Amino acid sequence: MQRKVLGVGLIGAGFIGQFHVRSWTRVRDADIVAIGSRTLASAQALAEEAETLGVGTGVTAYDDVAALVRDGRVEAVWVLTPNDTRVEVVRAICDEVRARRSSLRAIAIEKPLARTLGEAKQVLAMIEEAGLLHGYLENQLYAPSITRAHDLLWKRGAAAAGNPYLARCAEEHSGPHKAWFWDGVKQGGGVLNDMMCHSVEAGRYLLTPPGVDPSTWLTPVSVSASIQSLKWSRPRYADELLSAYPGAPDYRSRPSEDYARANFEFVNGDGETVIAEGTTSWSFVGAGLRLSFELLGPEYSMSADTLDTEAKVFFSRALTQSEGEDLVEKQNAEQGLMPLVSDEALAYGYTDENTHLATCFLRGEQPVETLANGVAVVELLMAAYLSAQTGRTVTFPVDLDDFVPDVARGTWKP
Repeated sequence: MQRKVLGVGLIGAGFIGQFHVRSWTRVRDADIVAIGSRTLASAQALAEEAETLGVGTGVTAYDDVAALVRDGRVEAVWVLTPNDTRVEVVRAICDEVRARRSSLRAIAIEKPLARTLGEAKQVLAMIEEAGLLHGYLENQLYAPSITRAHDLLWKRGAAAAGNPYLARCAEEHSGPHKAWFWDGVKQGGGVLNDMMCHSVEAGRYLLTPPGVDPSTWLTPVSVSASIQSLKWSRPRYADELLSAYPGAPDYRSRPSEDYARANFEFVNGDGETVIAEGTTSWSFVGAGLRLSFELLGPEYSMSADTLDTEAKVFFSRALTQSEGEDLVEKQNAEQGLMPLVSDEALAYGYTDENTHLATCFLRGEQPVETLANGVAVVELLMAAYLSAQTGRTVTFPVDLDDFVPDVARGTWKP
């Protein structure tokens, strides 16, 4: 009997699309069969890379979403497009499915789900109406260092001493790769929207028992947050930003936050108060992308840091190196003692994420993280923005359906 393999189309051929393609070398239950992009040349380039890596055969490039989902080989799509395109892309997909011009069975969407809670709910409603299985692409929940530590602490620590009560998660680097990320209107905010989505869901995951949906275990109580533009609104760096990313806003007149911190208070399933702390930054200058996690309980704790790697390399000042990111994502130097992340797609969770979603979709099952979790994350992010704007703690329940942060309106001033 021939083994069944899921046919996957990636919609979006940018930086994150390249990460997903590289992760696919370890995914067994799915092949990439199509790549879509607004620019056909970009789709063709990533399709060629997919074939070179052996993660797909005859990978077809498209510059039209509807045409891609009408491809008979495409059974599931991963939506990796910029935040301001999410609603229109999902609408185009669901229109084809409802009209029965597509045999699509499932859809997965990259973090954050949308720019606002209203958009997130609209996306989920369209997908549910179309009858599609759906998954939320939050890679950090699948990072092996996090999943293994989470499992051990709950089995050996929480089982004996009680539930954990404090999670701390941080993501920091020197700034995004594309101009649209820097634009609060297109992206939906700054670093809080771009990266706090990781930290809040990682925190919820760590505070929740294995196999339980965080949204059923944790009830939000309050959010306290602050945001600031620490680096990129300074004249020198505003100029550098405009030079490096043509089309990005001038941060002297229209900044987005490059630093954010938030404190999320919940009541867990046993009626206990627990807290998730998140810190994110586009103004961190170090070896490269740094992800750090902590979980604390009554008699136990865990910690992980992606820059505390199993291997390091050293290059002396006598060597002149060209700039690159062959050691770590967002690499900031080519000399000295530097960490080496041997397989970033695996270490950051993309490999196990795509393996899990592909297997679930192939079996006709919902994955652990559905788009309902993505909606919950957006709601928490909007509460954090509201707290930062008003300078007060936001308590639940709160109506955020029509809330648009000042950063996303282009009117925020530090």
